[in-house]
Amino acid sequence: MATTTDYTKMMKDMMGAMPMDTTAFTDMFKTQAALGEKMSKVALEAAEKSTEVSTKWTKATLAKAGELSTAKEDPADYTKAMTDFASASAETAAEHVAAFAEIAKKVQMDTVELLMAAGKDMQEETTAAVKKATDTATKATKAATAK
Repeated sequence: MATTTDYTKMMKDMMGAMPMDTTAFTDMFKTQAALGEKMSKVALEAAEKSTEVSTKWTKATLAKAGELSTAKEDPADYTKAMTDFASASAETAAEHVAAFAEIAKKVQMDTVELLMAAGKDMQEETTAAVKKATDTATKATKAATAK
């Protein structure tokens, strides 16, 4: 009977014959994990602030709706109450939409800042890894040609 080839052993032997420094991969993973953590923090802060704005908006609307729903003696008072409610709602909407815009603006600025810093870090890591690889290759070439 034919025996099956043990590819696991073959791969271990092949990888062992080609020494490899995995610190670059480890550093890259750590950098990506740190970036992900910082981006999550930005997103969670924005979600928290957005929730606060939504809650304030809802409370303000409900307070004004309470005033709107009270019984009036004169039918004209209902028209006035509705007009006041619509006017106050438009004013509140403008304020809260502006608050949402500020949150979005901050998220955008924080994201750009994080990505710029991450790009700089990655560039430095890449430069260091390329320099190290070049030095290793140069040493290996000199050792091979010296024989």
